[in-house]
Amino acid sequence: MERRSNCTPVAENGVLDVKPLRSLAPMFPAPLGFEMVTQSNVPPLVSISPVGFPFAMNVGTAHVATRSGANGSINATPVSASTRMPPSGSFWTAGASILAVDDDEEEEEENPPFEGKNRTLSKRDKKSQAGSSGSDAKRKRLIKSLIKPLPLSLPMPDDPRESVDMILMTFDSLRRRLLQVDEAKDEGGRSQYLKAGSIMASRNVKTNVGKRVGSIPGVEVGDIFYFRFEMNLIGLHSPSMAGIDYLTTSFGDKDEPIAICVVSSGGYENEEDDIDVLIYSGQGGSGKHDQKLERGNLALDRSFHKKNQIRVVRSAKDINCPTGKIYIYDGLYKIESSWTEKNKAGFNMFKYKLLREPGQPDGIAIWKMTQKWKENPSSRGKVILPDISSGAENIPVCLVNDVDDERGPNHFVYITNVKHPHPIDMMKPLQGCMCLSVCLPGDTNCSCANHNGGDLPYNSMGLLVRRKPLIYECCSSCQCTFNCRNRVTRKGIRLHFEVFRTSDRGWGLRSWDPIRAGTFICEYTGEVIDRSKIDDEIEEDEYIFQATYLGEKAMGFNCRPELLEESELSTETEVFRSFPITLSAKNSGNIARFINHSCSPNVFWQPVLYDHGDEGYPHIMFFAMKHIPPMAELTYDYGPGSGSIRNKKCLCGAPNCRGYFG
Repeated sequence: MERRSNCTPVAENGVLDVKPLRSLAPMFPAPLGFEMVTQSNVPPLVSISPVGFPFAMNVGTAHVATRSGANGSINATPVSASTRMPPSGSFWTAGASILAVDDDEEEEEENPPFEGKNRTLSKRDKKSQAGSSGSDAKRKRLIKSLIKPLPLSLPMPDDPRESVDMILMTFDSLRRRLLQVDEAKDEGGRSQYLKAGSIMASRNVKTNVGKRVGSIPGVEVGDIFYFRFEMNLIGLHSPSMAGIDYLTTSFGDKDEPIAICVVSSGGYENEEDDIDVLIYSGQGGSGKHDQKLERGNLALDRSFHKKNQIRVVRSAKDINCPTGKIYIYDGLYKIESSWTEKNKAGFNMFKYKLLREPGQPDGIAIWKMTQKWKENPSSRGKVILPDISSGAENIPVCLVNDVDDERGPNHFVYITNVKHPHPIDMMKPLQGCMCLSVCLPGDTNCSCANHNGGDLPYNSMGLLVRRKPLIYECCSSCQCTFNCRNRVTRKGIRLHFEVFRTSDRGWGLRSWDPIRAGTFICEYTGEVIDRSKIDDEIEEDEYIFQATYLGEKAMGFNCRPELLEESELSTETEVFRSFPITLSAKNSGNIARFINHSCSPNVFWQPVLYDHGDEGYPHIMFFAMKHIPPMAELTYDYGPGSGSIRNKKCLCGAPNCRGYFG
């Protein structure tokens, strides 16, 4: 159905200062396939199956580390997943067949959707299959690029952590792009995560293939997830819906199941008040009959006797995501006891008491702690200033020090806008759109969408879909309202930040909130300076941000997560600009001046233009490169260093650390 147009007819507060190690040339990480890393001699963690048919699948065989089984210890046998093919048909037929799966439900289904049974198509799914002329052509081109065979070899990081990050970024980039395409046809929904996961799983683009007991390489305690599929693709938890993941092992001459991971997502009567204890309910019964000692329940029972470690993923409410919940990996537990009790409906259910293994980093504990701080910031402790912005920001920014007696950085003026050397109204004004109320995706008459290549840059959740050389947001001359989806960065920060003292790199920035990939962080504010006139002063300024791209490769952060989607279009047809803008936050700035460098960053910068201004002087906005857990330091890549006297020694500690930056 053709979308109707939404357009009318065309007729200083003083605070303290900090000196984090600062480079003069921030950049994006090198994109995948552009000499990013060297290959390791060990087998790659990521399994890629180049196939002609997009749903051929070959899940590897895994082995679990074993001990001899004479005294009840564990001996492992190979665990294989059978290869299954969805019904014949187009991508959308196979993809639509999994749309009925609800990620929120705790059911006994053990197979991921792409391995599962046929399901009844909804009316929306049938409409999606039917297609239409016009905007369908763009969708078909996109789908063709999504399902084309992968190359025989794919450069991947040697470090397990980098591999996990790459898989998760790839998944979420695909999901956001699919949502953007569907919203342009007024078909937005929650099915995009299934489509993205199905595309990746059908080619075996996943890491840590196979089941194992204990920790998963590259997965850290405290990692957050927004979809079950994310945990499946990195080997943390295999079932797409069931809360209990298990494998079969040999105990003497008998094969029995043991549990290896459980997800507590609120579907059963679990008790999670204690951060070190989880009372976990068995699966099955649906509250209408007694649970049976089989499958996952039997595996938990055997794990109680064998005392093997079990990975635990807890969930928490999060109003900022479609499912209303977020998953937090809480580390390794062991079952201390088990029993049977009556549920609320009067039927028998199994109960298991899991105790957290000592000596692990905090997981759910950090989540619960930051939730209390947001409700009552004074409970944070070690607070130097309750709001370093002195009310300039929408949400107070705490200044804290848990490390030493330093009372804060030197004086600077907190500003929320860039200071230009000449009045902004002297610059060339932008053309505003004529949209009524809000800009709508797919509206060909929206001038703001046309500025952005035909697509609005943000989805309905306000997340940046993918990086672009320059993004145009709605300006003051646009007819749309403040709530338009194309007005994101100019609304200011929407997260609870704290500026904190690091142990070895001055001050840094982190958030009390979980941050989804694509989320707007903040703008880099400061004074626009003329580099050609004061080179000597700039060299001594540790708060310089020079918005100059170091070529096409440096711009290509999103070429990495866009591995399966129009990668050649992203790197070959776009025009990469060099912006001659230099900002100094030495005397005036905001929280962005506290973001430290890392060779493996979680934040990237994106030029954004709105209101009156010249294209050579965009706003520098920071966005989340990947999901960022609460209290994780925010970092971006300042640029490469050569080891010269003007460069800084890097202390980021990343496996791929270059040694220097600047």
